[in-house]
Amino acid sequence: MALHAVVTGANRGIGLEVARGLLARGWQVTAVVRSDETGQAVTRALGAVRVVTGPLDELSQVRRVGATLLEGPPISALVHNAGVWPSARVLTVDGLEQAFAVNHLAPFLLNHLLGAHLANARVVQVSAGLAVKGRVDLERTPRGDDFSALRTYATTKLCNLALTNRWVSSFAAKGSSYAAVHPGVIRTGLGDRRGPLGWLLRLAKRGWKSPEEGGANVVKVVAAEGERGCWFDEARPAPLPSAAADPMLADALWRQAASLCAIAAP
Repeated sequence: MALHAVVTGANRGIGLEVARGLLARGWQVTAVVRSDETGQAVTRALGAVRVVTGPLDELSQVRRVGATLLEGPPISALVHNAGVWPSARVLTVDGLEQAFAVNHLAPFLLNHLLGAHLANARVVQVSAGLAVKGRVDLERTPRGDDFSALRTYATTKLCNLALTNRWVSSFAAKGSSYAAVHPGVIRTGLGDRRGPLGWLLRLAKRGWKSPEEGGANVVKVVAAEGERGCWFDEARPAPLPSAAADPMLADALWRQAASLCAIAAP
């Protein structure tokens, strides 16, 4: 039986290249994307992939996506790639800031929902080097009361990355492994802006690495090639950044995420 990977945000950029790279290795791939339209784009680009649709900024939709995935084949690898970098504060239907919901809560909830399907699996979180620039405010961050067009992305990625050691322990108990990876500074549409700032960003991106290179780094971590580790800078294992290694912050974020997602999580 072929190995089966679930890749969120697989319709473009790094996610698309991760899906493409795993298909080239003979894996089966399920692409989790926002809408039927983006799902059709994935099918046109990649061919034979299973597509599951649902906006990951809505907790009810994350639950629906999780239920659909549970109906599919056992999962050999779960790649959390979906992410947003909003230019303005947007509240979801759950009253949460959009980046906090997509970048942090959606992977948290999916990991819990798919627990039974993730025995002996590899779970990989696509992170960002900018996570170390985040500033978490447990009271204000979830609803974007501290929103910044530049810093909120980093803060929500830090929320996610701070749970790394908790997830490593949790998945080890299932015989599975967990790792977070910074794929590199990659030239994608993430964080694109209009106006002069957008023009400067597009100019800077010309010197950044391609989505293919970023996707290849993630695929190497998914395939567990080379050394083991829980944090990878591109495809190289490295110590978890100190900003994400605070166990008190991790415990507080874990309890908060469990409460917001209405799940019982120790």
